[in-house]
Amino acid sequence: MKNRATDGDRSGRARLVIAALCVVLALTVLFSLASGASDASAFAVARDWLFPSSSPADALSARDRIIVYDIRLPRVALGVLIGAALAVSGAVMQGLFRNPLADPGIVGVSNGASLGAVSVIVLGGTVLAPLTGLLGIYALPTAAFLGGLAVTLVLYRVSTRRGQTSVATMLLAGIALGAMALALTGMLIFMADDRQLRDLTFWQLGSLAGATWGKIAAAGPIIALGLAVSPFLARGLNALSLGEATANHLGIPVQRLKYVAIVAVAAATGASVAVSGGIGFIGIVVPHLLRLLIGPDNRYLLPASALLGASLLLLADAVSRTIVAPAELPIGIITAAVGGPFFLWILLRKRGIVDL
Repeated sequence: MKNRATDGDRSGRARLVIAALCVVLALTVLFSLASGASDASAFAVARDWLFPSSSPADALSARDRIIVYDIRLPRVALGVLIGAALAVSGAVMQGLFRNPLADPGIVGVSNGASLGAVSVIVLGGTVLAPLTGLLGIYALPTAAFLGGLAVTLVLYRVSTRRGQTSVATMLLAGIALGAMALALTGMLIFMADDRQLRDLTFWQLGSLAGATWGKIAAAGPIIALGLAVSPFLARGLNALSLGEATANHLGIPVQRLKYVAIVAVAAATGASVAVSGGIGFIGIVVPHLLRLLIGPDNRYLLPASALLGASLLLLADAVSRTIVAPAELPIGIITAAVGGPFFLWILLRKRGIVDL
């Protein structure tokens, strides 16, 4: 009875946290829309939507409409998609490998996606011209997806023997695969011309500055597909936490679960990297924080991760736009500056060096 009561309390807390995160995300969206050099505020936009006025004094100017609807709004929409995708991908990988240190950035998946994207940017007009001609605007996210998928599949094959996944092997293999992908990316960057090199330098640091409705149309469906699959993985990931043998006895198709999870992570991470560049640590920070609050139940952890990941990325983007205004700091620097110490704290906490 005590365990049932405890589970009930944890489920109630999880639902309350998810409801609170919905409110936080809504407020963060408003804050992000209001942040910038222009004085067009989110409240003015909301008033324009809800209470359109015939008075020219109360209406948004043409300049403010362009800033809000063509610059800020696609940036916010892309930030929500990418933040949710990275956080959910981290939670799924941690459930799949049964280790809270697993993350698409740390184990090389993001580097593989970057390799695919850089290949299209540098070679899209020559060697990969047939691919870019066939896929059009979908060439970049597709190449990033395939790069992330390749690294994830190799990582899984290397770190799993007789149905058992070695965490140490997974982390070391991820570092090695990430280094190999980074080396190949460096070779492509060496081949790039001056314009491509300038674009790639800022792209690798991560940013939402180039957000457009066209990019959302290209990457959004792939990211949305990866996110849509994740709720159906929750029950299987919960059973997998007890071990593969137990999960099989509970009727979970473990191998199919692994393959679907791998493809979903590769799709979400690859498409995100293709349009935003390298944004790290969202996938490890968000799920770990939420486990401390609501526990490891993936039925609540996955949707909560999507909400908190989107909120944190929007906040990081707002900071990147204002901390060195009127210039803009790459968002990957913000997430690394916060996520790096947090990751170190996780390592120390797991070894019992710190107790906070």
